[in-house]
Amino acid sequence: MTGSRNVDSGTRSEGTLDSRYGRAPDRRLRDRRSLWITSGVFAVVLVGWVVWAGLGGSQPLLETRDIRNVVQDGRNVTVTFEASIPVGASASCAVEALNQSFAVVGWKVIDLPPSDQYSRTFTEQLLTSEPATTGLIYRCWLT
Repeated sequence: MTGSRNVDSGTRSEGTLDSRYGRAPDRRLRDRRSLWITSGVFAVVLVGWVVWAGLGGSQPLLETRDIRNVVQDGRNVTVTFEASIPVGASASCAVEALNQSFAVVGWKVIDLPPSDQYSRTFTEQLLTSEPATTGLIYRCWLT
């Protein structure tokens, strides 16, 4: 009789310990559900990113490259740059002049007409509010 009491109370205390330390069967089910939900969210984010990156890669490529700048005097800077624009597309570019502290002292937005050439060279003169040390292409975008 004594042996059977120990078995029963041992089983009961083991069940109590399992509950206390999170080893109950419902805990496993909850862990499995959270794993599936986390995996599902990860899969949705991954598929969304792949679609977004794939669609972004189909946009026409627009590249620019600074070639030279000439500070002519305290009020004028000439900027020469190359723009590679998809054939038949028009673009606009912002050209800037910077002073010794890298502050913008001249700014101009120019329109580049469509062409049958992919790469073209442009030269633009900027008026500045104070003496500049450099001039460069800031950014271009398709219009």
